[in-house]
Amino acid sequence: MTLLTVEVNTLCYDPELCIGCGMCSTVCPHGVFVAGRPATLSKPKLCMECGACALNCPAEAIHVDKGTGCATAMIMSALTGKEVSCGGPDCCGDQDCC
Repeated sequence: MTLLTVEVNTLCYDPELCIGCGMCSTVCPHGVFVAGRPATLSKPKLCMECGACALNCPAEAIHVDKGTGCATAMIMSALTGKEVSCGGPDCCGDQDCC
């Protein structure tokens, strides 16, 4: 098994499980993935750990501690004065990486 992990965040991707659907590249706001069969990690250090890729991966080839680095949510919280939220109660799953 070939697992790809990034030292600066919790992103964990197993290309052997990838079915090439392209959802990871479609939903990622920072272009971390490039669609293909299998998808490739093009900019893994840009992952903000929002969890969109893992949530939308039907093959469960991607795991990330969702919400850990959800920069957009933290910025919006600071600007609006509202509590930090990056997707509701399902945002921070309990699935372990690797």
